[in-house]
Amino acid sequence: MARLVLKFGGTSVANVERIRNVARHVAREVKAGHQVAVVVSAMSGVTNTLVGYVADAAASGTAKGGLFDQMEYDAVVASGELVTSGLLAIVLQSMGIPARSWQGWQIPLVTDDAHGSARIMDIDGSNMIASMEAGEVAVIAGFQGIGPTGRVATLGRGGSDTSAVAIAAAIHADRCDIYTDVDGVYTTDPRIVPKARRLEKVAFEEMLEMASLGAKVLQVRSVELAMVYKVRTFVRSSFDDPDSVGVDENGNPPGTLICDEDEIVENQVVTGIAYSKDEAQISLRRVADKPGIASSVFGPLAEANINVDMIVQNTTADGATTDITFTVPAADEARARAVLEGARDHIGDVAIDSSSDVVKVSVIGIGMRSHAGVAAQAFTALASKGINIRAITTSEIKISVLIDAEYTELAVRTLHSIYGLDKH
Repeated sequence: MARLVLKFGGTSVANVERIRNVARHVAREVKAGHQVAVVVSAMSGVTNTLVGYVADAAASGTAKGGLFDQMEYDAVVASGELVTSGLLAIVLQSMGIPARSWQGWQIPLVTDDAHGSARIMDIDGSNMIASMEAGEVAVIAGFQGIGPTGRVATLGRGGSDTSAVAIAAAIHADRCDIYTDVDGVYTTDPRIVPKARRLEKVAFEEMLEMASLGAKVLQVRSVELAMVYKVRTFVRSSFDDPDSVGVDENGNPPGTLICDEDEIVENQVVTGIAYSKDEAQISLRRVADKPGIASSVFGPLAEANINVDMIVQNTTADGATTDITFTVPAADEARARAVLEGARDHIGDVAIDSSSDVVKVSVIGIGMRSHAGVAAQAFTALASKGINIRAITTSEIKISVLIDAEYTELAVRTLHSIYGLDKH
């Protein structure tokens, strides 16, 4: 008998019929003798609707610029998960399976006071453990907890993944299964490369890089938590027939296991290729080349909570000026330019150019630590296809290049092929 946490996203609980399908997955694990907790998202599209209601309510009132109380925002948008958890508990009860719904404050899942994007501070899993040991399925409203003032606080988009992994750690679960609309983690996007393979195992570090570099399978914070607390996490499909899903000889279900590097016997040099279109490139021309100039550029951006990724600096031959190029999230392009315009007293009369017609393509693999020439192989392959590289960043287990967006598919296919990822 194992203790399991199952998480189901919005598309998996999009309507009552799909909630019944989720209940069949839960029933399968209960019949196998496992203790089960289930974390659910709001039904597909509901959170967007609730956010729209908040915006409409604020705009129609006297609040300047449609501003609103973030705590009340959380009170509204957290309701979507409450509906789903209650419905699933009702369906399970109708199947003869003891179940009850849990709201974040009832656990309690304690957060900080950053309403709308709160971080989990503590979880007391003792009440849930007692309930599960008594044979009851715990159906938990994801995405939410209780802040220091006793108000509901939401964890930001994708927060149900984070809830699930954190709860798995708190109740000492043997496994956390993240059910989604794909059946695992692939070597790259199958829509671009039909030969992309589903990976059997991915190390926490690799998944963290893949999630932060464009792979949409798991939310970054959930992978961080899984890595810190060593929560074995399976990515699997909720659309598999619940009655025909089994486990392999190691007791693992179908899907991709996110685990500690020690569980992976043989590491490929490269595990996967990720890409992100959510990038904008900003270039400052003719910046004075003097001590403190980088701080004058990037300090104000940091204060504005604008994340800077790739940075390239080229100094002129006479050493008098330099060009600085960097990337920011595409959604922050206009705001970043405004911040830089406001910092001209410190950075001088420089030319500021920007472009969002770029994409970041990344090569990821823990095997890169012990193999030389991986980067050179990528650069040579891209050059052979006439793809120009605008910027490069590297770490122990990843290489990222910034290229023109029109070459995205060609770059991904090329890199996927040269590292042998399309060979089964």
